[in-house]
Amino acid sequence: MSDRLFASLPGGVRLHKTVGGLAPDSDAPMPDNLRKALPEAWRKIHAMLGTEFNFAFWTECEPRRSTYPACRAVLAAGKQDQYDQMTDAIQRAYYLRAMNPSNLDTLQLLAEELGLDSDRFAADIRSPEVEADLQQQVQFARQSPIDGFPSLVLELEGSMVPVTRDYKDHRPTLAHVQRLLV
Repeated sequence: MSDRLFASLPGGVRLHKTVGGLAPDSDAPMPDNLRKALPEAWRKIHAMLGTEFNFAFWTECEPRRSTYPACRAVLAAGKQDQYDQMTDAIQRAYYLRAMNPSNLDTLQLLAEELGLDSDRFAADIRSPEVEADLQQQVQFARQSPIDGFPSLVLELEGSMVPVTRDYKDHRPTLAHVQRLLV
């Protein structure tokens, strides 16, 4: 949906992608309530959209509620012009390959698979610059009128307006953007 939407945006609309943070660094196992709820959410998404999931993640990995490492990986990959590619690689690793994106070794492997400069990626993901960028983007997300991830916000005359999302069809979202621009 997002590729079609982004390609269809009216002229003058500038796309700016940010990581939202969601869950800070933690080595603690994911709480049982989330460990039970997330596979059920995957089942609902599969039923609604046909999205494929590898449920082995829940038995083969030690899930943690920690998304900051993946966010840092996206930002570090962005320094090598691979922001979107790392985002896609992390999603495939988590949803399809039963790999834990909270683990730095997983993220390093994905960087290598993308052909990134491995040493540079390893340094960047731990750098104060990437950490500062992450914290700035997390703060932006917290101040934005978003209700989940992923979200869309349109900035109009200095105000941020949430954009309706339709995960099945990009056209209702595009129509909402066009109405907001009038």
